[in-house]
Amino acid sequence: MTEPADSTGDLIPLAVVVTTPAYSGLGPALTYVHDRALEPGTLVRVPLGKRELLGLVWDAPGLSLEGLEPGQVRPVLQVLDAIPPLNANWRGLASFAARYYQRSLGEVALAALPPQLRDLQPEQLARKLKRLAKAAGTEHLAPESVPMGEATTAPGLSPEQAESLQRFQQADRPALLFGTTGSGKTEVYLRAVQDLLEQDTLAQALIMVPEINLTPQLEARFTERFARWGVVSLHSGLTPAQRLDHWLLAHQGQARIVLGTRMAIFASLPRLRLIVVDEEHDPSYKSQEGARYSARDLAIYRARLESQGRASSHCRVLLGSATPSLESWRAAELGRYLRLDMPQRIGGGALPRLRLVDMNHQPKQCVIAPPLVSAIAERAARGEQSMILLNRRGYAPVLACHACRWKSDCPHCSAHAVFHKIDRTLRCHHCGHSSRVPYACPDCGNLDIAPVGRGTEQLEEQLAGLLADARRADGGPIRVLRLDADSTRAKGSLEQRLGQMHEGEFDLLVGTQMIAKGHDFRRITLVAAVNPDGGLFASDYRAPERLFALLLQAAGRAGRDAEFVAAQGAAVELWVQTWYPAHPLFAALARQDYPAFATQQLQEREAALMPPYSFQALVRAEARTQEAAQALLNLAAQAGEPLPGRQHLTLYPAVPMAIQRLANVERAQLLIESDSRPALQAFLTAWQEQLQLARSQPEAKGVLRWAIDVDPLAI
Repeated sequence: MTEPADSTGDLIPLAVVVTTPAYSGLGPALTYVHDRALEPGTLVRVPLGKRELLGLVWDAPGLSLEGLEPGQVRPVLQVLDAIPPLNANWRGLASFAARYYQRSLGEVALAALPPQLRDLQPEQLARKLKRLAKAAGTEHLAPESVPMGEATTAPGLSPEQAESLQRFQQADRPALLFGTTGSGKTEVYLRAVQDLLEQDTLAQALIMVPEINLTPQLEARFTERFARWGVVSLHSGLTPAQRLDHWLLAHQGQARIVLGTRMAIFASLPRLRLIVVDEEHDPSYKSQEGARYSARDLAIYRARLESQGRASSHCRVLLGSATPSLESWRAAELGRYLRLDMPQRIGGGALPRLRLVDMNHQPKQCVIAPPLVSAIAERAARGEQSMILLNRRGYAPVLACHACRWKSDCPHCSAHAVFHKIDRTLRCHHCGHSSRVPYACPDCGNLDIAPVGRGTEQLEEQLAGLLADARRADGGPIRVLRLDADSTRAKGSLEQRLGQMHEGEFDLLVGTQMIAKGHDFRRITLVAAVNPDGGLFASDYRAPERLFALLLQAAGRAGRDAEFVAAQGAAVELWVQTWYPAHPLFAALARQDYPAFATQQLQEREAALMPPYSFQALVRAEARTQEAAQALLNLAAQAGEPLPGRQHLTLYPAVPMAIQRLANVERAQLLIESDSRPALQAFLTAWQEQLQLARSQPEAKGVLRWAIDVDPLAI
């Protein structure tokens, strides 16, 4: 432990970043003093008011105490010098993210650190580091010589994989790996990491995935291949102790490979030379709370930072997807990204053929079309598996009384409480409120209240009934497995259920979008989407892009094992039940033609001047009343007229958000559009003061908070 400096000695001023909001007016860093100079990036504990906070020493050339009275600046309390300082590239990433996403530097930099680090004393931290070193057998070894097992032999590459890997390694810009589902993108990632680690004895690689449920199986593949180099994961599913351990191993260079979700973009990797962003199109890479950053976009910026001054060992970034985001596709068209195409499946497997089921011609009240039920039964009888996608969990979206039109609304949100039959509860999927299902309508006493719509619970129940007389290959009844956020709450349940599906214990998998991406099911030959029409006519202009990506990703779960398909003589198919079979989206889906779909969508976006042809920001306000939330935004908009960049912007009037009330808090938003990113950034930076001033006006009384979302994904 480092004691505070004696107030009578020579004191050295330090700029220290702590967690303070952008509107606090305290500036990006506060001034403290210590009896010795500390390197930027050093972790310290400092007083702020009556609290003691974790802080980061920051770059502040020319900082002095001139003009300050003795005792006016408080001393650093402790220095956590057992941890090497966070390097300049990491600090540069945090600074850029704070500026671009309009948050304070402390909110970004400190939130990126493991939470447990805020509570450990220097002595505790030193003991933890010693235990980690001893456990890894590295107490007296350099990181590059850590003996952590042997690597397995890599399979051979297809010509497409080999060409893509070679072009990527020679590229002088970010690369977009556009590979159809089952084309072997993961093996390209693995081989890129292998080549890097064999060439550079200190290099580190960051592999990012959009969902936590994809991390365990990917981690298993990387650990099997690269055990001797050290593989750790970083995601919110870890315990605080695990997260700290993994972060420390990466920070000290003992872990050469880090796998993680969006939070991993801020991992401290002092020798980072490769970043892979798998399923780069996925909206999960955009944070929806705190600093609303895009991990995919920050990956591009971080690679640029890590490459500065390194002509021979720059950091490469590889974005991979079968359905790239339109922003990335456009960047590749303009030449900012190198596009690598892999249109063929490994082993020559066929892509699923689309079969549209026109629900206008099916029996009334039909949930699953009879031809689809028959197709599932036929495949189960041959030992094949099927998968049905319904992106709504629970039994039904709402309970309703048809006598008085009562609906099961959440008492705290402007949303319905979802009916979960398995435990007879009504749950709000927004605020978490839960209540028992009433025996009768609370308004009129009618006993005949009924579910409206359907979720995965109901679909599982109905399929079990429809397939009750069908038999699987061994003569037993067809078994249905449901996979969604409700069925995988228990620790280890996700891995267990996935393992059962892989082993062939179940014939039919029913689930939400969590089953549609990343999984390598070998026996599935049929995939069906039950109710995708909501994405065809949604108010969100990104809805068609997301629907096309979801359906194509789901289709990719079928026919992944070409040998199994050939042996079975199976037809690999994607069934889509729709009321609008003539919609143009399905025509592109039938051809598996993402380039044509992307071209059509980009033409529409350009005509409407929507991203990526313009730039947007959403300002959201939360208040006790809707009037106060909208007043804050409209007052700030009026005050922003003379600010820099305003002439290049369009500010729309404030409106309620789609879910207007959440947990008894009213929410409103204001959209800003511009044809100039610099103009938008200049305005937002200057506008924060006006937002804070508007909060003090009588019309805005009751405002709780506001936040800026740059490059929003939902409007």
